[in-house]
Amino acid sequence: MSEREPVEARNLDIYGAGELAWETVRDALVEALPRMETAAFLGTVRPDGRPHSAGIGPQWRDGDVFFVSGPGTRKSRNLAANPACTLSVRTASGDVVLEGTAERVTDPAVLEPVAAGYREGGWPAQVEGDAFTAPYSAQSAGPPPWHVYRFTIHAAVALSTVEPYGAMRWSFGS
Repeated sequence: MSEREPVEARNLDIYGAGELAWETVRDALVEALPRMETAAFLGTVRPDGRPHSAGIGPQWRDGDVFFVSGPGTRKSRNLAANPACTLSVRTASGDVVLEGTAERVTDPAVLEPVAAGYREGGWPAQVEGDAFTAPYSAQSAGPPPWHVYRFTIHAAVALSTVEPYGAMRWSFGS
């Protein structure tokens, strides 16, 4: 998939700051993901409606975000029932909350570049069948294989904590 551009932008700043450029926020996300020190949390909804949040190691690639999850984890089970989710990321320029959907990816032509990105970041992921394996993963990931998900952005909210400051919401359509 290629980089998506917002179809609508709304300035949320109540202090008179100008609009933030999506390109600036996107560049901060590209820089922050998949660095291990980047705080990133996936928000999903349990079948009974209760929220769930889990730290993940996401990766930006071609306008989408990819992440890995064990098939037995709460987040994977939640996504199987309801693919709507959020991704909250702390970048060098501020906080970003992405709203969207996550779907499992099984296409080897997509899996291999994502695995390569993780290897570049220090995690020795390998494609095996329609998932990833590695000698290790997060303590809560469960045993391999691990499924790969594509997070497609539908909306983004950013709060800049550095100059020029500001707050914006962008919609990307369906």
